[in-house]
Amino acid sequence: MAKKKENPAEMPVEDRLKNLFQLQTILTEIDRIRTLRGELPLEVEDLEDTIEGLKTRISKTEAEIADLRAKINEYKGKIELANSQLATYKEQMDNVRNNREYDLLNKEIEFQTLEIELCNKRIREAQGLERGREEALARSHEELDGRLQDLEVKKNELDEIVAETKADEEKLREKAKNLETLIEPRLLQSFKRIRKNSRNGLGIVYVQRDACGGCFAKIPPQRQLDVRMRKKVIVCEYCGRILIDPELAGVKPDAPAEEKPKRRTRRKKEE
Repeated sequence: MAKKKENPAEMPVEDRLKNLFQLQTILTEIDRIRTLRGELPLEVEDLEDTIEGLKTRISKTEAEIADLRAKINEYKGKIELANSQLATYKEQMDNVRNNREYDLLNKEIEFQTLEIELCNKRIREAQGLERGREEALARSHEELDGRLQDLEVKKNELDEIVAETKADEEKLREKAKNLETLIEPRLLQSFKRIRKNSRNGLGIVYVQRDACGGCFAKIPPQRQLDVRMRKKVIVCEYCGRILIDPELAGVKPDAPAEEKPKRRTRRKKEE
């Protein structure tokens, strides 16, 4: 005949605390695995964001280069037009009939000459900017290649860690799930709430050196005695963590520090 499963609420407090501490140990190991794996996804995500930023920068730089080249071609077109008009004006100079026409043609020739000089200046400036943008583009492409290589390495590393730890994590989760059925629901709920609000994820700690193992606040002697008696669930008055004695946690308790006897000084009798 199958043995009837014991009701968690009817278990002795000592057994409940043992199960709870064992559950804490398993959950801490799961946290360690998740932390080990958790840093890499963040690094992968950062690299992917960096790569997207580099691609945007490259696209923007390429658009700027294309715009500069279009401007250079525009200035060259203006120069060709100015040279054509300049040649026409110079031919007309041979057929001037009066000073007024001569002065007008001179002004047009001077204007077209200045226009050519200005366009050449704008071309040099644009070519200088183009060279700068091309150098920046080359650096961006080089950086992108490096980041893509880093991303591939990180992704491979993450895949390896996931493959190595996935089986272990699943086994631990199964153990934790089985242990949870042996713990009173109200106690389990309180433990999970304490653990969630704790920085280090510890919901149950053992007393060490007369202090709470979580917040290290001193525990009164009577409360320490209650913890050692294992007759009821005791929580820290300061951090709210569940307290157990070191022996129940499988830890050798620290020997209490011996106080050195105070030296008594004899007062010299007055004569």
